[in-house]
Amino acid sequence: MGELRLEELSAGTIVAANNLSLRRGQEQFVTPPSYAIADAYIDPLTSWPRVVLDGDTVVGFIRGNFDPDASQEEFRSCIWRVSVSGDAQGMGVGRFAVKALAEEARSRGFDHVTAIWEEGDDGPEQFFLKVGFTVVGETQYGEKLGAYTL
Repeated sequence: MGELRLEELSAGTIVAANNLSLRRGQEQFVTPPSYAIADAYIDPLTSWPRVVLDGDTVVGFIRGNFDPDASQEEFRSCIWRVSVSGDAQGMGVGRFAVKALAEEARSRGFDHVTAIWEEGDDGPEQFFLKVGFTVVGETQYGEKLGAYTL
């Protein structure tokens, strides 16, 4: 990996972000049901979509949401999605993206970031725990709710 940088999602990067190839078995964990349902309520003014680039290559994508008025606390400062190319996993790309989103949350006055994930052998739980999330509950669908304290 070279020097990673974040860039706002754009017409020039959206296709690469949508075509990130995950490792086998990870596709089923990309969008937990809670987030799929909540997607309908995302306001473009509160959404924070970014790609992670290594040189000119898109190697990751993260989408956050910052809405202090969201009716559900877990959606006020949260990670909606984080995806890292299968070839770039384990090289710090996801950690870099989460840390950048956490800094954005802090700059907006939040004291934590939340994430929701499904459990499973190929799921993202170990990633979230390694970067500093703590399991703080479950959704009504049985997904894990994690918090990252800033």
